[in-house]
Amino acid sequence: MTSSGTNSARPSPASGVEGSPDAAHSPAWEVLLPAVEAPARARGRSLREALRDAVRSGRLAPGTRLPSSRDLAADLGVSRGLITEAYEQLTAEGYLRSGRGAGTWVGGAARAAPPRARDHAPRPAGELADFVPGTPDVSLFPRASWAAAQRSVLAELPHQELGYPDPRGLPRLRTALAALLARRRGVVADPERIVVLSGVSQAMAVLGSVLHARGIREVGVEDPGSPQHAGLYAAAGVRAVPLPLDDEGPALGPLRESGVRYLVTTPAHQFPTGIACSARRRAELLDWAREVDGFVLEDDYDGDFRYDRAPVGALQGLDPERVAYSGSVSKSLAPGLRLGWLLVPEALAEEVVERKRTMDLGHPTLDQAVFARFVERGDYDRQLRRCQRAYRERRDALVTALGTHFPGSRVTGIAAGLHVIAALPARYGPEERFLARVAAAGVAVRPLTHYTHPRAGDDGEEPGVRLVLGYAHLPPGRIRAGVELMAGAAGAGGLGR
Repeated sequence: MTSSGTNSARPSPASGVEGSPDAAHSPAWEVLLPAVEAPARARGRSLREALRDAVRSGRLAPGTRLPSSRDLAADLGVSRGLITEAYEQLTAEGYLRSGRGAGTWVGGAARAAPPRARDHAPRPAGELADFVPGTPDVSLFPRASWAAAQRSVLAELPHQELGYPDPRGLPRLRTALAALLARRRGVVADPERIVVLSGVSQAMAVLGSVLHARGIREVGVEDPGSPQHAGLYAAAGVRAVPLPLDDEGPALGPLRESGVRYLVTTPAHQFPTGIACSARRRAELLDWAREVDGFVLEDDYDGDFRYDRAPVGALQGLDPERVAYSGSVSKSLAPGLRLGWLLVPEALAEEVVERKRTMDLGHPTLDQAVFARFVERGDYDRQLRRCQRAYRERRDALVTALGTHFPGSRVTGIAAGLHVIAALPARYGPEERFLARVAAAGVAVRPLTHYTHPRAGDDGEEPGVRLVLGYAHLPPGRIRAGVELMAGAAGAGGLGR
Protein backbone atom coordinates (compact mmCIF):
# COMPACT_ATOMS: atom_id res chain seq x y z
CA MET A 1 0.00 0.00 0.00
CA THR A 2 1.00 3.60 -0.42
CA SER A 3 -0.30 6.74 1.18
CA SER A 4 -2.34 7.34 -1.96
CA GLY A 5 -4.39 4.25 -1.19
CA THR A 6 -3.08 2.01 -4.02
CA ASN A 7 -1.78 -1.54 -3.56
CA SER A 8 1.59 -0.96 -5.21
CA ALA A 9 3.46 -1.84 -2.02
CA ARG A 10 3.03 -4.28 0.85
CA PRO A 11 4.62 -4.58 4.30
CA SER A 12 7.88 -6.44 4.04
CA PRO A 13 7.56 -10.23 4.01
CA ALA A 14 10.57 -10.24 6.30
CA SER A 15 8.31 -9.04 9.08
CA GLY A 16 6.54 -12.37 9.18
CA VAL A 17 7.58 -15.45 11.11
CA GLU A 18 7.60 -18.88 9.50
CA GLY A 19 4.68 -21.03 10.60
CA SER A 20 2.56 -18.17 11.90
CA PRO A 21 -0.10 -15.91 10.39
CA ASP A 22 1.35 -12.71 8.95
CA ALA A 23 -0.60 -9.47 8.54
CA ALA A 24 1.67 -8.56 5.65
CA HIS A 25 -0.08 -11.15 3.46
CA SER A 26 -3.62 -10.62 4.82
CA PRO A 27 -6.36 -8.66 3.07
CA ALA A 28 -7.30 -7.48 6.56
CA TRP A 29 -4.61 -4.81 6.17
CA GLU A 30 -6.90 -3.01 3.73
CA VAL A 31 -8.88 -1.69 6.72
CA LEU A 32 -6.13 0.87 7.34
CA LEU A 33 -6.60 2.64 4.01
CA PRO A 34 -9.48 4.93 5.14
CA ALA A 35 -7.55 5.77 8.31
CA VAL A 36 -4.46 6.80 6.34
CA GLU A 37 -6.58 9.09 4.18
CA ALA A 38 -8.09 10.88 7.20
CA PRO A 39 -7.10 14.52 7.90
CA ALA A 40 -3.67 14.82 9.49
CA ARG A 41 -4.99 15.83 12.94
CA ALA A 42 -7.32 12.80 13.06
CA ARG A 43 -5.01 10.26 11.45
CA GLY A 44 -3.57 8.78 14.64
CA ARG A 45 -7.00 8.29 16.20
CA SER A 46 -8.34 6.80 12.95
CA LEU A 47 -5.45 4.33 12.79
CA ARG A 48 -6.09 3.17 16.35
CA GLU A 49 -9.82 2.77 15.72
CA ALA A 50 -9.20 0.83 12.50
CA LEU A 51 -6.81 -1.56 14.25
CA ARG A 52 -9.27 -2.10 17.12
CA ASP A 53 -12.09 -2.87 14.71
CA ALA A 54 -9.92 -5.28 12.75
CA VAL A 55 -9.02 -7.21 15.93
CA ARG A 56 -12.61 -7.21 17.28
CA SER A 57 -14.08 -8.39 13.99
CA GLY A 58 -11.54 -11.19 13.60
CA ARG A 59 -10.03 -9.84 10.38
CA LEU A 60 -6.78 -9.76 12.33
CA ALA A 61 -6.88 -13.12 14.09
CA PRO A 62 -5.28 -13.84 17.48
CA GLY A 63 -1.62 -14.78 16.99
CA THR A 64 -1.18 -12.67 13.87
CA ARG A 65 2.22 -10.95 13.83
CA LEU A 66 2.09 -7.30 12.78
CA PRO A 67 4.72 -5.54 10.63
CA SER A 68 7.35 -3.53 12.45
CA SER A 69 6.44 0.09 13.07
CA ARG A 70 9.18 1.18 10.63
CA ASP A 71 7.94 -1.06 7.79
CA LEU A 72 4.27 -0.23 8.28
CA ALA A 73 4.94 3.51 8.49
CA ALA A 74 6.94 3.38 5.26
CA ASP A 75 4.28 1.43 3.41
CA LEU A 76 1.43 3.65 4.62
CA GLY A 77 3.31 6.89 4.09
CA VAL A 78 2.87 8.10 7.67
CA SER A 79 5.30 8.91 10.44
CA ARG A 80 6.74 6.04 12.42
CA GLY A 81 5.59 7.83 15.58
CA LEU A 82 1.92 7.37 14.60
CA ILE A 83 2.38 3.62 14.22
CA THR A 84 4.42 3.31 17.41
CA GLU A 85 1.80 5.24 19.36
CA ALA A 86 -0.99 3.07 17.95
CA TYR A 87 0.85 -0.16 18.83
CA GLU A 88 1.61 1.06 22.37
CA GLN A 89 -1.96 2.20 23.00
CA LEU A 90 -3.55 -1.03 21.76
CA THR A 91 -1.00 -3.10 23.70
CA ALA A 92 -1.96 -1.24 26.88
CA GLU A 93 -5.65 -1.91 26.15
CA GLY A 94 -5.07 -5.65 25.60
CA TYR A 95 -5.73 -5.83 21.86
CA LEU A 96 -2.04 -6.44 21.04
CA ARG A 97 0.89 -8.05 22.84
CA SER A 98 4.59 -7.49 22.39
CA GLY A 99 7.88 -8.74 23.71
CA ARG A 100 11.32 -7.19 23.66
CA GLY A 101 12.89 -8.17 20.36
CA ALA A 102 9.96 -10.47 19.50
CA GLY A 103 7.73 -8.05 17.59
CA THR A 104 4.07 -7.14 18.00
CA TRP A 105 1.26 -9.68 17.81
CA VAL A 106 -2.55 -9.70 17.96
CA GLY A 107 -3.62 -10.75 21.46
CA GLY A 108 -6.34 -13.21 22.33
CA ALA A 109 -8.39 -11.11 24.76
CA ALA A 110 -10.67 -9.34 22.27
CA ARG A 111 -13.85 -10.98 21.07
CA ALA A 112 -16.08 -9.89 18.24
CA ALA A 113 -18.97 -7.69 19.36
CA PRO A 114 -22.55 -8.77 18.53
CA PRO A 115 -23.30 -7.74 14.96
CA ARG A 116 -26.41 -5.73 15.86
CA ALA A 117 -28.53 -4.47 18.74
CA ARG A 118 -31.61 -6.64 19.20
CA ASP A 119 -35.01 -5.18 19.94
CA HIS A 120 -36.87 -6.91 22.78
CA ALA A 121 -39.79 -4.48 22.89
CA PRO A 122 -43.10 -6.38 23.21
CA ARG A 123 -44.85 -6.44 19.84
CA PRO A 124 -47.43 -8.72 18.22
CA ALA A 125 -45.87 -11.54 16.23
CA GLY A 126 -47.46 -10.66 12.91
CA GLU A 127 -51.08 -11.38 13.88
CA LEU A 128 -53.82 -10.25 11.52
CA ALA A 129 -55.84 -9.07 14.52
CA ASP A 130 -54.29 -8.28 17.90
CA PHE A 131 -56.72 -8.05 20.85
CA VAL A 132 -54.06 -8.51 23.56
CA PRO A 133 -54.93 -5.96 26.30
CA GLY A 134 -52.77 -3.27 27.82
CA THR A 135 -51.71 -1.21 24.80
CA PRO A 136 -52.97 2.32 24.10
CA ASP A 137 -53.06 3.91 20.65
CA VAL A 138 -49.67 5.60 20.50
CA SER A 139 -50.63 7.24 17.19
CA LEU A 140 -52.77 9.57 19.32
CA PHE A 141 -49.64 11.00 20.92
CA PRO A 142 -49.88 14.83 20.58
CA ARG A 143 -46.64 15.41 18.72
CA ALA A 144 -47.24 19.06 17.82
CA SER A 145 -48.20 20.26 21.31
CA TRP A 146 -45.49 18.12 22.95
CA ALA A 147 -42.87 19.56 20.59
CA ALA A 148 -44.08 23.09 21.37
CA ALA A 149 -43.76 22.38 25.08
CA GLN A 150 -40.23 21.04 24.54
CA ARG A 151 -39.15 24.15 22.64
CA SER A 152 -40.54 26.44 25.32
CA VAL A 153 -38.93 24.47 28.13
CA LEU A 154 -35.52 24.36 26.45
CA ALA A 155 -35.64 28.12 25.92
CA GLU A 156 -36.70 28.92 29.50
CA LEU A 157 -35.22 26.20 31.74
CA PRO A 158 -32.65 27.64 34.21
CA HIS A 159 -29.20 26.13 33.84
CA GLN A 160 -29.17 24.85 37.41
CA GLU A 161 -32.19 22.64 36.74
CA LEU A 162 -30.05 20.54 34.41
CA GLY A 163 -28.12 19.31 37.44
CA TYR A 164 -29.10 16.35 39.60
CA PRO A 165 -32.78 16.79 40.49
CA ASP A 166 -34.65 16.35 43.75
CA PRO A 167 -35.27 12.57 43.79
CA ARG A 168 -38.95 13.28 44.38
CA GLY A 169 -39.11 15.24 41.10
CA LEU A 170 -39.12 18.87 40.02
CA PRO A 171 -41.20 21.03 42.40
CA ARG A 172 -42.93 22.52 39.35
CA LEU A 173 -44.14 19.11 38.17
CA ARG A 174 -45.11 17.89 41.63
CA THR A 175 -47.19 21.04 42.13
CA ALA A 176 -48.88 20.60 38.74
CA LEU A 177 -49.55 16.92 39.45
CA ALA A 178 -51.02 17.67 42.88
CA ALA A 179 -53.57 20.03 41.31
CA LEU A 180 -54.31 17.63 38.44
CA LEU A 181 -54.81 14.55 40.62
CA ALA A 182 -56.92 16.37 43.18
CA ARG A 183 -59.18 17.71 40.43
CA ARG A 184 -59.47 14.60 38.25
CA ARG A 185 -59.00 11.69 40.67
CA GLY A 186 -60.11 13.10 44.01
CA VAL A 187 -56.86 12.38 45.81
CA VAL A 188 -55.48 14.28 48.79
CA ALA A 189 -52.37 15.52 47.00
CA ASP A 190 -49.48 17.13 48.87
CA PRO A 191 -46.62 18.00 46.45
CA GLU A 192 -44.16 17.06 49.20
CA ARG A 193 -45.41 13.46 49.10
CA ILE A 194 -45.44 13.02 45.33
CA VAL A 195 -42.51 11.11 43.85
CA VAL A 196 -42.00 11.15 40.08
CA LEU A 197 -40.92 7.77 38.71
CA SER A 198 -40.65 5.70 35.53
CA GLY A 199 -44.27 4.56 35.54
CA VAL A 200 -46.32 2.35 37.84
CA SER A 201 -43.82 -0.48 37.43
CA GLN A 202 -41.08 1.50 39.16
CA ALA A 203 -43.55 2.62 41.80
CA MET A 204 -44.26 -1.03 42.64
CA ALA A 205 -40.56 -1.91 42.54
CA VAL A 206 -39.70 0.93 44.93
CA LEU A 207 -42.52 -0.01 47.31
CA GLY A 208 -41.44 -3.65 47.20
CA SER A 209 -37.89 -2.67 48.12
CA VAL A 210 -39.13 -0.50 51.00
CA LEU A 211 -41.35 -3.28 52.33
CA HIS A 212 -38.52 -5.80 52.11
CA ALA A 213 -36.24 -3.45 54.07
CA ARG A 214 -38.97 -3.31 56.73
CA GLY A 215 -38.92 -7.09 57.03
CA ILE A 216 -42.13 -7.64 55.05
CA ARG A 217 -41.98 -10.82 52.98
CA GLU A 218 -45.56 -11.12 51.65
CA VAL A 219 -47.98 -8.83 49.88
CA GLY A 220 -51.51 -9.59 48.71
CA VAL A 221 -52.34 -9.31 45.00
CA GLU A 222 -55.67 -9.64 43.20
CA ASP A 223 -56.53 -12.96 41.55
CA PRO A 224 -57.17 -12.66 38.67
CA GLY A 225 -54.89 -9.68 38.34
CA SER A 226 -51.96 -8.09 36.57
CA PRO A 227 -49.06 -10.55 36.22
CA GLN A 228 -46.65 -7.63 36.58
CA HIS A 229 -47.58 -7.04 40.22
CA ALA A 230 -46.38 -10.45 41.36
CA GLY A 231 -43.19 -10.24 39.28
CA LEU A 232 -42.23 -6.78 40.49
CA TYR A 233 -42.63 -7.66 44.16
CA ALA A 234 -40.87 -10.99 43.69
CA ALA A 235 -37.87 -9.13 42.24
CA ALA A 236 -37.71 -7.18 45.51
CA GLY A 237 -37.81 -10.40 47.55
CA VAL A 238 -41.48 -10.09 48.53
CA ARG A 239 -43.79 -13.02 47.73
CA ALA A 240 -47.14 -12.24 46.10
CA VAL A 241 -50.10 -13.96 47.78
CA PRO A 242 -53.00 -14.32 45.29
CA LEU A 243 -56.33 -13.30 46.80
CA PRO A 244 -59.72 -13.92 45.15
CA LEU A 245 -62.30 -11.32 44.17
CA ASP A 246 -66.05 -11.18 44.53
CA ASP A 247 -68.55 -8.88 42.83
CA GLU A 248 -67.50 -5.92 45.00
CA GLY A 249 -63.71 -6.19 44.86
CA PRO A 250 -61.07 -8.10 46.87
CA ALA A 251 -62.91 -10.64 49.04
CA LEU A 252 -62.60 -9.70 52.73
CA GLY A 253 -62.63 -13.22 54.18
CA PRO A 254 -59.62 -14.58 52.27
CA LEU A 255 -57.81 -11.26 52.78
CA ARG A 256 -58.13 -11.49 56.57
CA GLU A 257 -57.25 -15.19 56.59
CA SER A 258 -54.10 -14.65 54.51
CA GLY A 259 -52.32 -12.72 57.26
CA VAL A 260 -50.87 -10.15 54.83
CA ARG A 261 -50.72 -6.49 55.86
CA TYR A 262 -50.24 -4.98 52.42
CA LEU A 263 -52.61 -5.32 49.46
CA VAL A 264 -52.07 -4.28 45.82
CA THR A 265 -55.38 -3.42 44.19
CA THR A 266 -56.95 -1.66 41.16
CA PRO A 267 -60.16 -0.33 42.73
CA ALA A 268 -61.33 2.13 40.05
CA HIS A 269 -61.33 -0.48 37.26
CA GLN A 270 -60.02 -3.89 38.25
CA PHE A 271 -57.67 -5.59 35.84
CA PRO A 272 -58.73 -7.80 34.20
CA THR A 273 -62.31 -8.42 35.44
CA GLY A 274 -63.39 -4.81 34.81
CA ILE A 275 -65.33 -4.38 38.06
CA ALA A 276 -65.21 -1.22 40.17
CA CYS A 277 -64.72 -1.66 43.88
CA SER A 278 -68.00 -0.88 45.67
CA ALA A 279 -68.30 1.92 48.22
CA ARG A 280 -68.87 -0.64 50.96
CA ARG A 281 -65.81 -2.67 49.99
CA ARG A 282 -63.66 0.46 49.85
CA ALA A 283 -64.59 1.26 53.43
CA GLU A 284 -63.96 -2.36 54.46
CA LEU A 285 -60.51 -2.39 52.87
CA LEU A 286 -59.51 0.75 54.74
CA ASP A 287 -60.86 -0.67 58.02
CA TRP A 288 -58.77 -3.80 57.40
CA ALA A 289 -55.63 -1.72 56.75
CA ARG A 290 -56.11 0.19 60.01
CA GLU A 291 -56.75 -3.00 61.99
CA VAL A 292 -53.58 -4.75 60.79
CA ASP A 293 -51.49 -1.54 60.70
CA GLY A 294 -50.94 -2.08 56.99
CA PHE A 295 -51.33 -0.28 53.68
CA VAL A 296 -53.31 -0.50 50.47
CA LEU A 297 -51.17 -0.01 47.36
CA GLU A 298 -53.48 1.49 44.72
CA ASP A 299 -52.67 1.06 41.03
CA ASP A 300 -54.79 3.64 39.18
CA TYR A 301 -53.60 2.46 35.77
CA ASP A 302 -56.59 3.68 33.69
CA GLY A 303 -58.77 5.54 36.17
CA ASP A 304 -59.32 8.52 33.84
CA PHE A 305 -61.22 6.48 31.27
CA ARG A 306 -64.88 5.99 32.18
CA TYR A 307 -67.44 6.20 29.36
CA ASP A 308 -70.89 6.04 30.97
CA ARG A 309 -70.41 8.44 33.88
CA ALA A 310 -67.74 10.40 35.73
CA PRO A 311 -64.77 8.24 36.78
CA VAL A 312 -64.85 6.76 40.28
CA GLY A 313 -62.47 8.71 42.51
CA ALA A 314 -59.29 7.17 43.84
CA LEU A 315 -59.37 5.14 47.05
CA GLN A 316 -56.49 7.27 48.38
CA GLY A 317 -58.82 10.24 48.88
CA LEU A 318 -60.60 8.40 51.70
CA ASP A 319 -57.48 7.77 53.79
CA PRO A 320 -54.20 9.21 52.46
CA GLU A 321 -52.28 7.77 55.43
CA ARG A 322 -53.24 4.18 54.59
CA VAL A 323 -53.11 4.25 50.78
CA ALA A 324 -50.10 4.63 48.48
CA TYR A 325 -51.43 5.85 45.14
CA SER A 326 -49.68 5.28 41.78
CA GLY A 327 -50.45 6.33 38.22
CA SER A 328 -48.75 7.18 34.93
CA VAL A 329 -49.14 8.59 31.43
CA SER A 330 -48.68 5.16 29.80
CA LYS A 331 -52.34 4.86 28.76
CA SER A 332 -52.98 8.57 28.11
CA LEU A 333 -49.81 9.62 26.26
CA ALA A 334 -47.38 6.75 25.56
CA PRO A 335 -45.72 3.93 27.55
CA GLY A 336 -42.36 4.86 26.03
CA LEU A 337 -42.26 8.14 27.97
CA ARG A 338 -41.71 6.11 31.18
CA LEU A 339 -43.32 8.80 33.31
CA GLY A 340 -45.45 8.18 36.37
CA TRP A 341 -45.98 9.16 39.98
CA LEU A 342 -46.40 7.77 43.47
CA LEU A 343 -48.27 9.58 46.23
CA VAL A 344 -47.08 8.07 49.51
CA PRO A 345 -48.35 8.09 53.10
CA GLU A 346 -46.24 10.03 55.57
CA ALA A 347 -45.09 6.79 57.22
CA LEU A 348 -43.47 5.58 53.97
CA ALA A 349 -42.39 8.87 52.42
CA GLU A 350 -38.80 9.13 53.67
CA GLU A 351 -37.97 5.51 52.82
CA VAL A 352 -39.53 5.76 49.35
CA VAL A 353 -37.61 8.95 48.52
CA GLU A 354 -34.33 7.48 49.71
CA ARG A 355 -34.91 4.31 47.66
CA LYS A 356 -35.65 6.40 44.57
CA ARG A 357 -32.43 8.35 45.18
CA THR A 358 -30.26 5.24 45.39
CA MET A 359 -32.01 3.62 42.43
CA ASP A 360 -31.38 6.28 39.77
CA LEU A 361 -30.75 9.72 41.38
CA GLY A 362 -34.06 11.02 40.08
CA HIS A 363 -36.17 11.14 36.93
CA PRO A 364 -34.86 12.99 33.80
CA THR A 365 -35.25 16.74 34.33
CA LEU A 366 -36.19 17.73 30.80
CA ASP A 367 -39.01 15.17 30.60
CA GLN A 368 -40.39 16.42 33.90
CA ALA A 369 -40.28 20.06 32.86
CA VAL A 370 -41.98 19.35 29.53
CA PHE A 371 -44.78 17.38 31.19
CA ALA A 372 -45.23 20.08 33.83
CA ARG A 373 -45.77 22.67 31.09
CA PHE A 374 -48.05 20.25 29.25
CA VAL A 375 -50.24 19.94 32.36
CA GLU A 376 -50.15 23.64 33.26
CA ARG A 377 -51.32 24.79 29.82
CA GLY A 378 -54.26 22.37 29.72
CA ASP A 379 -52.76 20.21 26.97
CA TYR A 380 -52.98 17.09 29.12
CA ASP A 381 -56.69 17.59 29.78
CA ARG A 382 -57.26 18.01 26.04
CA GLN A 383 -55.31 14.80 25.38
CA LEU A 384 -57.42 12.89 27.91
CA ARG A 385 -60.62 14.08 26.25
CA ARG A 386 -59.27 13.07 22.85
CA CYS A 387 -58.39 9.58 24.10
CA GLN A 388 -61.76 9.19 25.83
CA ARG A 389 -63.65 9.95 22.61
CA ALA A 390 -61.52 7.52 20.59
CA TYR A 391 -61.59 4.72 23.14
CA ARG A 392 -65.33 5.02 23.75
CA GLU A 393 -65.96 4.67 20.01
CA ARG A 394 -63.70 1.61 19.85
CA ARG A 395 -65.33 -0.04 22.86
CA ASP A 396 -68.76 0.47 21.28
CA ALA A 397 -67.49 -1.03 18.00
CA LEU A 398 -66.16 -4.09 19.84
CA VAL A 399 -69.35 -4.66 21.85
CA THR A 400 -71.48 -4.35 18.70
CA ALA A 401 -69.23 -6.71 16.72
CA LEU A 402 -69.32 -9.33 19.47
CA GLY A 403 -73.11 -9.18 19.54
CA THR A 404 -73.24 -9.61 15.77
CA HIS A 405 -70.68 -12.40 15.31
CA PHE A 406 -70.98 -14.21 18.67
CA PRO A 407 -74.74 -14.27 19.44
CA GLY A 408 -75.42 -14.82 23.10
CA SER A 409 -72.06 -13.45 24.26
CA ARG A 410 -71.93 -11.12 27.29
CA VAL A 411 -69.61 -8.20 27.92
CA THR A 412 -69.00 -7.80 31.64
CA GLY A 413 -67.38 -5.10 33.75
CA ILE A 414 -67.99 -1.37 33.81
CA ALA A 415 -67.78 0.81 30.67
CA ALA A 416 -64.23 1.96 31.30
CA GLY A 417 -60.59 1.41 30.51
CA LEU A 418 -58.93 -0.18 27.50
CA HIS A 419 -60.34 -3.73 27.57
CA VAL A 420 -63.52 -5.74 28.02
CA ILE A 421 -64.31 -9.21 29.33
CA ALA A 422 -66.27 -11.17 26.74
CA ALA A 423 -68.03 -14.31 27.99
CA LEU A 424 -68.86 -16.49 24.99
CA PRO A 425 -71.62 -19.12 25.09
CA ALA A 426 -70.75 -22.66 26.09
CA ARG A 427 -70.98 -23.89 22.50
CA TYR A 428 -67.70 -22.08 21.74
CA GLY A 429 -65.78 -24.16 24.27
CA PRO A 430 -63.63 -25.86 25.28
CA GLU A 431 -61.28 -22.92 25.74
CA GLU A 432 -58.09 -24.64 24.65
CA ARG A 433 -59.58 -25.66 21.32
CA PHE A 434 -61.06 -22.21 20.71
CA LEU A 435 -57.73 -20.50 21.39
CA ALA A 436 -55.86 -22.89 19.07
CA ARG A 437 -58.25 -22.18 16.20
CA VAL A 438 -58.22 -18.40 16.48
CA ALA A 439 -54.42 -18.37 16.86
CA ALA A 440 -54.09 -20.43 13.68
CA ALA A 441 -56.26 -17.82 11.94
CA GLY A 442 -53.87 -15.04 12.99
CA VAL A 443 -55.96 -13.59 15.85
CA ALA A 444 -54.12 -12.80 19.10
CA VAL A 445 -56.30 -12.98 22.22
CA ARG A 446 -55.85 -13.67 25.94
CA PRO A 447 -58.29 -15.77 27.98
CA LEU A 448 -59.22 -14.69 31.50
CA THR A 449 -57.47 -17.80 32.79
CA HIS A 450 -54.18 -16.29 31.56
CA TYR A 451 -54.39 -13.84 34.49
CA THR A 452 -55.54 -16.32 37.15
CA HIS A 453 -53.35 -18.20 39.61
CA PRO A 454 -53.94 -21.99 39.72
CA ARG A 455 -55.80 -22.99 42.88
CA ALA A 456 -55.90 -26.25 44.76
CA GLY A 457 -59.24 -27.97 44.30
CA ASP A 458 -60.02 -26.45 40.88
CA ASP A 459 -62.13 -28.98 39.01
CA GLY A 460 -61.41 -27.79 35.48
CA GLU A 461 -62.50 -25.02 33.20
CA GLU A 462 -65.89 -23.38 33.25
CA PRO A 463 -68.04 -24.01 30.15
CA GLY A 464 -67.61 -21.55 27.33
CA VAL A 465 -64.77 -19.09 26.85
CA ARG A 466 -64.02 -15.84 28.66
CA LEU A 467 -61.69 -13.48 26.82
CA VAL A 468 -59.89 -10.31 27.90
CA LEU A 469 -60.03 -8.22 24.72
CA GLY A 470 -57.99 -5.03 24.35
CA TYR A 471 -59.32 -2.51 21.87
CA ALA A 472 -57.71 0.90 22.49
CA HIS A 473 -54.92 0.43 19.93
CA LEU A 474 -57.26 -0.69 17.12
CA PRO A 475 -59.36 1.57 14.87
CA PRO A 476 -63.06 0.56 14.65
CA GLY A 477 -62.67 -1.01 11.21
CA ARG A 478 -59.85 -3.27 12.43
CA ILE A 479 -61.93 -4.23 15.46
CA ARG A 480 -64.90 -5.30 13.35
CA ALA A 481 -62.71 -7.21 10.90
CA GLY A 482 -60.83 -8.92 13.72
CA VAL A 483 -63.99 -10.11 15.49
CA GLU A 484 -65.36 -11.41 12.19
CA LEU A 485 -62.10 -13.27 11.56
CA MET A 486 -62.22 -14.73 15.07
CA ALA A 487 -65.81 -15.86 14.58
CA GLY A 488 -64.95 -17.50 11.28
CA ALA A 489 -62.12 -19.42 12.94
CA ALA A 490 -64.39 -20.52 15.78
CA GLY A 491 -67.18 -21.61 13.43
CA ALA A 492 -70.52 -19.87 13.00
CA GLY A 493 -72.31 -22.23 15.36
CA GLY A 494 -69.49 -22.82 17.79
CA LEU A 495 -66.75 -25.42 17.89
CA GLY A 496 -68.95 -28.29 18.88
CA ARG A 497 -67.94 -31.13 21.15
